[in-house]
Amino acid sequence: MARLPVTGTPAAAAAGALAAGVTPDPLLSVVVPAFNESAGITMCVDRLRGYLDRTGIAWELIVVDDGSGDDTVAVVERLTAADRRVRVVAGGRRGKGGAVRRGMLEARGAWRFMADADLSMPPENIARFFAVLRDAAVAPHVAIGTREAPGARRIGEPRTRHLIGRVFNLAVQAVALPGIGDTQCGFKMFSAEAVSTLFPLLTLESFAFDVELLFLARRAGAGVREVPIDWHCRVDSRVSAFRGAQAFADVLRVRWNALRGRYRGLPRLTQAPRTDGVERVSG
Repeated sequence: MARLPVTGTPAAAAAGALAAGVTPDPLLSVVVPAFNESAGITMCVDRLRGYLDRTGIAWELIVVDDGSGDDTVAVVERLTAADRRVRVVAGGRRGKGGAVRRGMLEARGAWRFMADADLSMPPENIARFFAVLRDAAVAPHVAIGTREAPGARRIGEPRTRHLIGRVFNLAVQAVALPGIGDTQCGFKMFSAEAVSTLFPLLTLESFAFDVELLFLARRAGAGVREVPIDWHCRVDSRVSAFRGAQAFADVLRVRWNALRGRYRGLPRLTQAPRTDGVERVSG
């Protein structure tokens, strides 16, 4: 086995491990679901890699290809050749929820962060999620980005889109998740324990998988915390009218699954997650 050099800082330790041919266990895994993102995935990876390197923590970045018809996989493979902390996983054509589930279960980090490929949230906002872990009396297993809480900013969003989102959230709160003001933000962080407990039980693979995931998290006692973020609306959003209607139906499906006992036997997350190293992550 290769011996790791003695180093003085976490960043140097991670670099030394890579030079020795050993990948250190990451504090953070970032999972990016991607479908036909060849035009923008290099920018996404470069921005995330730049920020994560500045934190000095050990990290990995997993791009999960959701059956793209373009060169997304080839582009990421070239990036992987230059940095072994970046890798691509073929997820098939399962939908966003299926891609995120695959990436989360493939990840090795103590904390695992899902991020939309358009990076509508600046990578520097990741520090806000770690601040919640650091400052909480009892750290939650799940921290979710929100565009609705005090301190959040929505930039460049058309009023119509915002209105549709608020109507959808009212339905979500009425049917499944009272008190959570934004379930659909594409930036969420989970402890490794939460991932192994919750993600294998997901039944939805569409855009509404977040609702089922957070419903399970609450049932498991994961302690869901909302984190205000800066969110820049992207005009090329993949959310269509058809997918919006499907999302409403999926919310009802979550409640129906619960009534039928589909989630019975869900393990409880009774122990607070470990937070070693989270103090090193800053903006």
